[in-house]
Amino acid sequence: MTASPRSRRRVLVSVAGVAVVSLGVGVAAGSRISSPEDAAAKTAPPKASQITVPVAKKALSSKVVGRGDASFDGAVNIRVETSGLSTPAIVTGKVPAVGSTLTEGKALLEITGRPVIGLAGVLPMYRTLSPGSKGPDVQQLEETLDRLGFDPGTVDDEYTLDTSAAVEELYEKAGYDAPEPEERLTQAVDQAKKQVDAAKNQLRQAQSQLKAAKAAKAKDTSVQQGAVDDAEENLADAEDAESEAKFKAGTPLPVSEVVYVKTLPRRVDDVKVERGGTVNGVVMSASGSSLVVTLKVDAETAQRLKAGMVASLDLDATAIAAKVRRVAKNGSTYDVVVAPNALTASQLALLREANVRVTIPVKSTSGKVLAVPLAALSSGSDGSSRVEVLRNGQVELVPVTVGLSADGFAQVTPKGDAKLSDGDQVVVGK
Repeated sequence: MTASPRSRRRVLVSVAGVAVVSLGVGVAAGSRISSPEDAAAKTAPPKASQITVPVAKKALSSKVVGRGDASFDGAVNIRVETSGLSTPAIVTGKVPAVGSTLTEGKALLEITGRPVIGLAGVLPMYRTLSPGSKGPDVQQLEETLDRLGFDPGTVDDEYTLDTSAAVEELYEKAGYDAPEPEERLTQAVDQAKKQVDAAKNQLRQAQSQLKAAKAAKAKDTSVQQGAVDDAEENLADAEDAESEAKFKAGTPLPVSEVVYVKTLPRRVDDVKVERGGTVNGVVMSASGSSLVVTLKVDAETAQRLKAGMVASLDLDATAIAAKVRRVAKNGSTYDVVVAPNALTASQLALLREANVRVTIPVKSTSGKVLAVPLAALSSGSDGSSRVEVLRNGQVELVPVTVGLSADGFAQVTPKGDAKLSDGDQVVVGK
């Protein structure tokens, strides 16, 4: 049976439709097929580019930063030498309270009713001093008296009556009677006075006899004159002896009534005695009246620091101005002692025994300078420093002189005719 023309047209349209669909599928599939080389090219990382930062103009400051413990400076133990006492060393008064201040020239304690006066000095009190004593301890005493305004006469190593007078003034200013000399010395003075009086009577008698002999017109008065001469000589000897006795009986300074401390005033940290108790060894410990902060650093850091450098203490986000007082070796490390310039009562209370942040500027630039990150610096074959500057898509090597480094930046100055300005982009990585 022969197909009609209309049927043949339907078949041709169907075949054409299938062909078109097949072609579309083939094109789509072909578009998703690629070679290994094309795939590698498409998955490769992008070409590396330089990482840059701008040159900055800023002030640089190198500093030492650390944490330190606050305390009162230079604690010392205070002992009283009581070996010179003839009675037990009983504490009878003036026991200081912890936190009170020991002042030079004032009594810091009373033992057997007598004061123990604090004086500033490095040589300890190891013996009772009195007129005729000589030595470096006398020199220290006279220097101290002179400094406090009590005139000891010529400041030397000999204890004189002028020294005695100055000691009397010291006690008077402290509110106490001056020490009495030993009884045997005052007895020697009394005896010497009697000898002077006897010698004066002898001289008066001899002079009276000479006068009577002359009045009687005696041919020879040599015996009477000899008696007068002998009496005058005896009186001179007696007066010399009296002067010597008075000298020896001048005001002494008992070993138990003075304590030397390296520096005063000081703060009382601890008291080891109580009223009615017996002194045996250390009576109290005291530290400098000024509060300091001590931080530990290594030897390399210590070499950068010295006394007098400015510093600051961070207290509750408030910077307190301070100065480095000293740098001292302590075993394998170094102690850096920093003292605040001034403290309010509330700041003192907060700082006491606190651990605080300390900043000590070591070096700084004079105003703002060109600075780049340390990562921007590189070395040439000759060891010179340089930076890479990105200009118009090209990298240019700029030789520089490196100055102060601080906080991850370095001061740079272009060498010769090289150009480097604020805002120039320097390469820090790729």
